[in-house]
Amino acid sequence: MDDKHMQIGEVAARTELSLRTIRHYEETGLVIPSARSQGGFRLYTETDVARLMVIRRMKPLGFTLDQMRDLLDATDRLDAGTGLEAAEREALLERVHTYQEAAAEQVQKLRVQLVRAEDFEATLRARVEQATPAAAAARD
Repeated sequence: MDDKHMQIGEVAARTELSLRTIRHYEETGLVIPSARSQGGFRLYTETDVARLMVIRRMKPLGFTLDQMRDLLDATDRLDAGTGLEAAEREALLERVHTYQEAAAEQVQKLRVQLVRAEDFEATLRARVEQATPAAAAARD
């Protein structure tokens, strides 16, 4: 599954991230292309795409690049799994759990903002609908 290499354009289309953003994440060390083509083009795998999707999901929740790096480090180490002592594994799981709790808290805040935004939009829609018949009657 992870054998297929994709160029940055395909990865950008799949992740809905710009080329510039993907390059920025490379510069900051969050995602390193798995390979380079003979022509020097960045080549990515499904694992790289999955990593970019984690970053893409963290960004709107307000996580910093350092927090993204920390979470990715913890999940990378957990995924590798080999040579982890029980205490180290527990510490890594606790780090991931802390990010999960922070994400849940941010999601709840966004839900409140969404309800307020929907209420505002509905208020404006009602105002427009209310004014439209009066405007039409005034022209008649």
